[in-house]
Amino acid sequence: QVQLVESGGGLVQAGGSLRLSCAASGRTFSNWAMAWFRQAPGKEREFVAAIRWSGRSTYYADSMKGRSTISRDSAKNAVYLQMNSLKPEDTAVYYCAASNSLVHLWDPRYDYWGQGTQVTVSS
Repeated sequence: QVQLVESGGGLVQAGGSLRLSCAASGRTFSNWAMAWFRQAPGKEREFVAAIRWSGRSTYYADSMKGRSTISRDSAKNAVYLQMNSLKPEDTAVYYCAASNSLVHLWDPRYDYWGQGTQVTVSS
């Protein structure tokens, strides 16, 4: 059974940085799609960034382009989201997601989800 456990959230001032981690287990993730989504209070969950486990493809939401980098460490079975120049509107619960069936990385129909980690950006 696939398990995804996020960590690295917290409180940061506007302009600061955070690195989120997602520890993945339960499968060999070759060519799986791994993604980060977020959900702010009162808003729908939205796509943030995604990567093929091979590392050959990445995709970012427009709101995060140039401010974030998604990466994975195959040896540690982990996916990371480095976020820089954070803004108060980045405040949300960030979720790690995984799928072995999606064609497009930005497709929201991921099969497995973590419990989320809270990111709060103060102004």
